[in-house]
Amino acid sequence: MASSLSPPKVPMELHVGNRQKLLGSLRQHLLQSSVLLRGFVLLQGGQEQTRHDTDHLELFRQESYFAYLFGVREPGFYGAIDVESGESILFAPRLPDEYAVWLGEIKPLSYFKEHYMVSTACFTDEIASVLQERYKGSGKPLLFLLHGLNTDSNNFSTPADFEGIDNFNKDLTTLHPILTECRVIKSEMEIALVQYANDISSEAHVEVMRNAKVGMKEYQLESMFLHHTYMYGGCRHCSYTCICATGDNSAVLHYGHAAAPNDKTLEDGGMALLDMGAEYHFFMLNLYFSVQINGKFTIDQSLIYNAVLDAHNAVISAMKPGVFWVDMHILAERVILEALKKGQVVVGDVDEMVTARLGAVFMPHGLGHFLGLDTHDPGGYIKGLERRKEPGLKSLRTVRELQEGMVITVEPGCYFINALLCPAMNSPETSKFINQEVIKRFNGFGGVRIESDVLVTAAGCYNMTKCPREIKEIEAVMAGAPWPIKKTLSNHVNGNSSLGF
Repeated sequence: MASSLSPPKVPMELHVGNRQKLLGSLRQHLLQSSVLLRGFVLLQGGQEQTRHDTDHLELFRQESYFAYLFGVREPGFYGAIDVESGESILFAPRLPDEYAVWLGEIKPLSYFKEHYMVSTACFTDEIASVLQERYKGSGKPLLFLLHGLNTDSNNFSTPADFEGIDNFNKDLTTLHPILTECRVIKSEMEIALVQYANDISSEAHVEVMRNAKVGMKEYQLESMFLHHTYMYGGCRHCSYTCICATGDNSAVLHYGHAAAPNDKTLEDGGMALLDMGAEYHFFMLNLYFSVQINGKFTIDQSLIYNAVLDAHNAVISAMKPGVFWVDMHILAERVILEALKKGQVVVGDVDEMVTARLGAVFMPHGLGHFLGLDTHDPGGYIKGLERRKEPGLKSLRTVRELQEGMVITVEPGCYFINALLCPAMNSPETSKFINQEVIKRFNGFGGVRIESDVLVTAAGCYNMTKCPREIKEIEAVMAGAPWPIKKTLSNHVNGNSSLGF
């Protein structure tokens, strides 16, 4: 089915605003530290990569911090911002003449200056001379380089490097935390791009729901999603490797990788956990939902699905500025455990279950993560905040207090993972809560996860995702009922806001 959406034009003012935001925060920090407002922020963009030792170039995607500040889609660029004047400089690679034969027109520097709305454009082999000329006679200019830990990946960002860098003073500590914090709070233009990625991804998920059939392969569901978001949404990149997990595969949290390539046959009566999101102009979407393949939920499937949905809805209803994310995770655990107790899967006092960390047996991952230019956007842990050590809580990608302008995923889940259940059923701390007779029914069940992308507003929050969620909605859509996708941001859950370019 054709889409009612069309890819929006992306204004480069978005990235101009991001540079101004960084300058404001950096200048404030330097003034408080009694440091002169002189020097350059310097970032190196991504480089094209070949496949192993071949000449096959992988499809390029820009490094996220560089994309945030400059919006450049081509590889091989550098970008600088003069801290004193606020002027921005793009450095483009000097391409050989044969580039025009194989890869198309060699664009002049004036194109990059005008298209990316920077003050000046030069070549990358001029970085040292251009920057030194601006502070001629003042000694070695200072470079603020990007170097810091990503608390999701535990990898360090790589600072810019170029010929002649030894003639500059280097600051490797100041920029990373400031620039990361700039990315945490989204502008209206950024929110509009995340909303568009949500809209086209939600629409694609509905198409997958309508067309999923017993006997298909999991990868056919992945193919339907990718086709819709690219064909109708202009989304060439996917946010991450698609997870199209059915049956017991849905208990494999990161299913879909090379060793488990979405290749199982869809079976009658089974459930599918679909985790797929589109990317548009570097901005990511992260969206899960679970459906019954033949369109009718069984009693046990309804029990687990509604437990997760109730947790999802409870969290969104409670979210607002000032709320701590750890408390939201524990709320989700509690709601799921209460539902499992009602279904006699677990027995005993729910407060004691929470204290014993039984919730982590059924939901070992964190409740959600920041979303933006990366699926797991940085900034989850700032100075003074440490990762919790308890099961489940140690997997939280942030423990921060919610603030207006944050975009965060809400993705509770309930899984039956033998690697977690077997130890729990043999532990004196947790075995007393598990009804070992009832839980046998869920051997091979897999799991359910429901995710929405949620914006924190001054009044509370609203849900940016527009998929069917209630069982009756899912069954109706899978039976052929229409699902209205509106262009306005009308899917509010808690609070309201008006957004757009």
